[in-house]
Amino acid sequence: MCLIAFSYQQHPSYDFIFIANRDEFYGRPTRPAQFWEDHHSLLAGKDLKEGGTWMGITERGRFSALTNYRNPSTRKEDAPSRGHLVLDYLKGGNPPELYLRRLHPKADKYNGFNLLVGAPGNLMYYSNKSNQATALDAGLYGLSNDVLDTSWPKTKQAKQQLSAVIQQDEDSIDKDALFEILQNEKQAADDQLPDTGIPKELERAVSPIFIKTEKYGTRSSTIVLISKEGEVTFEERRYKKEAPRLRTVTGMSSGLKSKYTLHP
Repeated sequence: MCLIAFSYQQHPSYDFIFIANRDEFYGRPTRPAQFWEDHHSLLAGKDLKEGGTWMGITERGRFSALTNYRNPSTRKEDAPSRGHLVLDYLKGGNPPELYLRRLHPKADKYNGFNLLVGAPGNLMYYSNKSNQATALDAGLYGLSNDVLDTSWPKTKQAKQQLSAVIQQDEDSIDKDALFEILQNEKQAADDQLPDTGIPKELERAVSPIFIKTEKYGTRSSTIVLISKEGEVTFEERRYKKEAPRLRTVTGMSSGLKSKYTLHP
């Protein structure tokens, strides 16, 4: 994931309202979100290159999502895949606090990351840049390629628009409106761009909520809703580029829609 915004324990009907875009190289092989054959309760996409995932949820409500921390100067070429941090939590049984405590001593082996792990009523955040596990209170949060709630233009915009959507109705959520937030291609003004160590032209190109470049861009959008009754709505929309014009990412390929109730 490269952009996440979520509302936690704020809405009268939903304890968790999560929206996210996964940005990746177009050539990286990926399996759409589905229940995994070898872990039947796990709903997630799969990185077919390294075997991990960027976000997922189980039928018991274990949830995890990850974004990369962008700083080319600190990149390790031989680092393990960060996608296994998400997968290991989802497949395991340890509570979030214990999982993060055991992760901490080896976190520096990985390239920079931000990690959300939790279950209903217990959501935590950890980054190997801040090296501190934080239990999240009720609130509205945004996360991109810096630490939690860094006020980049796209995270600020996503949070503002998510807040507007969830305030429209106390009983339901407009899912189409959530996906519209994730499809915003507006670039940030140059004086608002962060400085993450990449060329300014590239910084500008990856500044929108929905990214389109020649070789890299938004591959999928996902929303997750968890009602107060434990009903989970998980929807993924996957995007494809028109060949041979690599700059064009158009339309929506067939996406997953899943709804189920958590099993405590």
